[in-house]
Amino acid sequence: MIEYYNSPPVQPMISIAQLPSVSDALAVVQTLRAQQLSYPSLQHAVSAIKRLQCVRFQHTYADALTHPDWVAPARFFLNELYSDKDYSQRDAEFGRIAPAIQRLFPQSVVGVATTLTQLHALSEQLDYAMAVAVIKTSVNGVSDMQVRDRYVAAWREVGHRSARLDQLALVQRLGLGLSKLTRTRGLRTMLRMMRGPAHSGGLQHLQDFLELGFDTFQVLQRSSSGSEPFLALVNQRETDWIARLFDVQIAPQVTTIRDKILWPELE
Repeated sequence: MIEYYNSPPVQPMISIAQLPSVSDALAVVQTLRAQQLSYPSLQHAVSAIKRLQCVRFQHTYADALTHPDWVAPARFFLNELYSDKDYSQRDAEFGRIAPAIQRLFPQSVVGVATTLTQLHALSEQLDYAMAVAVIKTSVNGVSDMQVRDRYVAAWREVGHRSARLDQLALVQRLGLGLSKLTRTRGLRTMLRMMRGPAHSGGLQHLQDFLELGFDTFQVLQRSSSGSEPFLALVNQRETDWIARLFDVQIAPQVTTIRDKILWPELE
């Protein structure tokens, strides 16, 4: 294996069991973000991986994104969980109020906040590890197309199948948690009353996430199907996707066949 003097360090995988609080999870994210600032090629590779995964989600759930009952939660998942956008401001806001979350919010809200930050930390660790695997033999970084070409090999080299399944379990837990919030008496009124103080106190990103999540799943809960079929769809398709990336046998030199098997959404 070729190693270069400026290769970014491999970070140990920290499980969700080791991240019991919002502060613990955000500390992991901050460490990884600091490493990326020190290695521009790593930062680019992480961003390219996130963009590819975002496009993949759009194609995998093209039907849900036009379904009258599911378009709102599908867009919420795309924009808040599978997006390539910068979450540093929201993370900073979470970090500022982390010590007070337990005291200020109902337990149901605390649970959602904890699940979100655990998911964020786990996703960032996996994306970081993938990026290190992608660029480790490159001197000048990689293009978006090279990231796509190396994605499957990097996925398999990183491994951590249990972490991938934990990631999906956290997505499910977050969806269920948001659904339960819609049944918490008086919570929507509380969120509305918090809007002014949150924005004046520099917590608008956190406030917007909570309101959007609540409203999205409240509409879904009131639909004819409720939230369970949508979450079951996500669970099935992501489980299938994980299995394909780990288990499908492909000759690595046959790029067109590999693309047709693993990336049909992007053709």
